[in-house]
Amino acid sequence: MKHRIKTPLTKDKVNSLKAGDMVELSGIVYTARDAAHKKLTDIILAGKELPFDLTDQVIYYVGPCPAPNDRIIGSAGPTTSGRMDYYTPTLIEMGLTGMIGKGQRSKEVIDAMVKHGAVYFGAFGGAGALISKSIKSQRVIAFEELGTEAVRELTVVDFPAIVVIDRFGNNLYDTGRSRYADKE
Repeated sequence: MKHRIKTPLTKDKVNSLKAGDMVELSGIVYTARDAAHKKLTDIILAGKELPFDLTDQVIYYVGPCPAPNDRIIGSAGPTTSGRMDYYTPTLIEMGLTGMIGKGQRSKEVIDAMVKHGAVYFGAFGGAGALISKSIKSQRVIAFEELGTEAVRELTVVDFPAIVVIDRFGNNLYDTGRSRYADKE
């Protein structure tokens, strides 16, 4: 099934998504990689206020390349999600409902997704230049000292993704392998 979703990514929207569904996201999406995840988690553990409210938000695991002169942003392909797994359950507990990246997630992340209602989207690796065309604006909102890994607020239109793991724990990586193995 194909969904056109406007952020924020509410629990109702999360509950409607199933592993394997194609999605086009529009609205606000935040960027954060491992260094930013550590800083966000440290802020949470210190009981301080985050630079943005995580409730019903989507984080894209990307460190975009510098923008060419005529573009809003450079190539913006996904990075490996596993590098964020140590920090992700804490962010999900704080209200994060969507993540975009590539690669498998840990059991701890999947358990947090099921418990709190979150979804993991896969973006298409190697398609960073194409994905960047769906980004209509961007601004750094936190941790500017991290350079390309700073937290950015992106405005996206029809950002292409696939639901890899739904809020019920159904995992396209597992079911896809299983279907392939059954054909041998």
